[in-house]
Amino acid sequence: MGEIKVKDIYKGQQIFVLVFLLLWGKTILVSITEFQTSIQNLNQWIILILNPWCFLIVFLCLISMRNPIKQHFYLLLFMGTVSCILYANILYYRVFTDFITIPLFMLGGNLSKLGSSIFSIIHLYDLVYFSDLILIIYLLQKGKTTFTDNWKKFKFTELSPLFTVVLIVLIVNLGLANIERPQLLSRSFDRELLVKNVGIYNYHLYDAYLHTNARAHRVLASEEEFSRINDSIGEKNDLSQLDSYGIAKGRNVILIAAESLQNFVINNTVNGEEITPFLNGLISDSIYFEEFYHQTAQGKSSDAEFLMNNSLFPLSRGAVFFSHASNKYHALPEIMNNHGYFTSSLHGNNGSFWNRNLMYRQLGYNRFYTQDDYRIDRENSVGWGLKDIKFMEQSVGHLSHMPQPFYANLITLTNHYPFDLDEEDMYIGRYNSKSNTLNKYFPTVRYMDESLKVLFENLKEKDLYENSMIIIYGDHNGISANHNRDMSTYLEKEITPFVETELQQVPLIIHIPGMEGKVISTVSGQIDFRPTLLHLLGIDEQKQTILGNNLFSREREDLVILRDGSFITDDVVYTNEHCYSKKTGIQTDNSLCLPYKENVKKQLSYSDRIIYGDLLRFDKNLHEN
Repeated sequence: MGEIKVKDIYKGQQIFVLVFLLLWGKTILVSITEFQTSIQNLNQWIILILNPWCFLIVFLCLISMRNPIKQHFYLLLFMGTVSCILYANILYYRVFTDFITIPLFMLGGNLSKLGSSIFSIIHLYDLVYFSDLILIIYLLQKGKTTFTDNWKKFKFTELSPLFTVVLIVLIVNLGLANIERPQLLSRSFDRELLVKNVGIYNYHLYDAYLHTNARAHRVLASEEEFSRINDSIGEKNDLSQLDSYGIAKGRNVILIAAESLQNFVINNTVNGEEITPFLNGLISDSIYFEEFYHQTAQGKSSDAEFLMNNSLFPLSRGAVFFSHASNKYHALPEIMNNHGYFTSSLHGNNGSFWNRNLMYRQLGYNRFYTQDDYRIDRENSVGWGLKDIKFMEQSVGHLSHMPQPFYANLITLTNHYPFDLDEEDMYIGRYNSKSNTLNKYFPTVRYMDESLKVLFENLKEKDLYENSMIIIYGDHNGISANHNRDMSTYLEKEITPFVETELQQVPLIIHIPGMEGKVISTVSGQIDFRPTLLHLLGIDEQKQTILGNNLFSREREDLVILRDGSFITDDVVYTNEHCYSKKTGIQTDNSLCLPYKENVKKQLSYSDRIIYGDLLRFDKNLHEN
């Protein structure tokens, strides 16, 4: 049999051509409208148009090689799968401005808890994303039509013209993508860039490869690899001679994870009213780090806990709490245990959420208080669980029965997307903008602020205040880039990439009763918390493998690395492949950021290799402990 021409394939399988055009058009529509893909030149337009071709053509060809009787079933299955993958990414992007990875599918327990969060991001017009599937079902059910009267099974050799087209398109696509961003595939942490240049479907195939490769990394890891990384990190400087060393020695440590609390609300107002009146007053007699960044990725709250407790970066894909909960760690709870502290975490939610019940065993907590340890009913809960004020009141009851000194991690809930709050709990009104998310954010922040005031009052009543160090930190951002237009109106300035990076700042407030307040302006991040806390407690852990630095050290490098490869120094901000001046906020010469790039890449790589390879199991210092 001679080779079939492309036009002969078209005549024989017009339904496949229609499916290709529908899925292709839908993918481009979603890329522009939902994923907000910015197109700046002709190359990027060509890349956007070519991105879906290879994936769609290859799979449609594979279906056309099946038995004609089963082709319609596989065709619908393929369309349904592609539509679901696309729509799942649409929903995820609406909340997090990010794309789904395979490790995220391991978060099934979390997804079942989303409830109102899911319903708040589903819109009636979303039906259009499944209209193509409905059309094809209609045509297939209609029976013998122009589109369905020539089902045929093709051989691989007969489809060789199409496979040749696929290869050409793939080469052109990758070539143009490499022109736009050299070494594109080495930047797996930058999913926005990957999807823009290789397409949403090819991105998921590459993500599957990364997932498989990560699984193999632990098997191939060795003690020699750990030694090389550990030697490169080096020992931290001994700062025991500083006045700040041991100033909180022997005190209880109460660490509060303030859900979704960003720094822009501190000392700010909405509708003429203070958003955080209690925190504003607390800062005046506390150590306040005014340029402290969250460094979380897809693991959000769990990533923040991982950073704070381990002084390692989270993974760029998924959540360490799920994917590597069996690793060997030497986290803060374990260290505190070794120095006579009773360690606990308290959360008015299900213990399995974010896989905490398993991960906390590896981190070394003595006790995990979950929803089973709290009195929760319809009256005192909203959104994701127990209201923060009730949580604080009941948590102090638990703290009062703990052996002292203790290290207690309190996780708040109310200021969680979609920021639902009962009217009777609103201390301030909603903001007025087109973003319902931003509008509701301010009242829930204000409510959380009031809950912190209640915490302090209850600690004083139970005689726990004076002998404690109370630390409040924002775990991650609450308002994503999807709301930049309305944030721009609120802040009265344009949200440029520089400003968007600044908005990743979250509060870090360390309150030690009886000590004077101080504002520290140095750039800092969550990864720096562990060595800083141990320094204040007078605990020497200089030999441990950590990437963070003591924030009281004058010798530390002023560099904060975000998980997407962006970084901030005292002088510059690097994000979206551009360098910005800290003083002006205006794009500047990239050469000013160049000296930091290698160090940023190296630190992210070290952390990934430690986690993927479970390298801390080779640390002799841990075994000695």
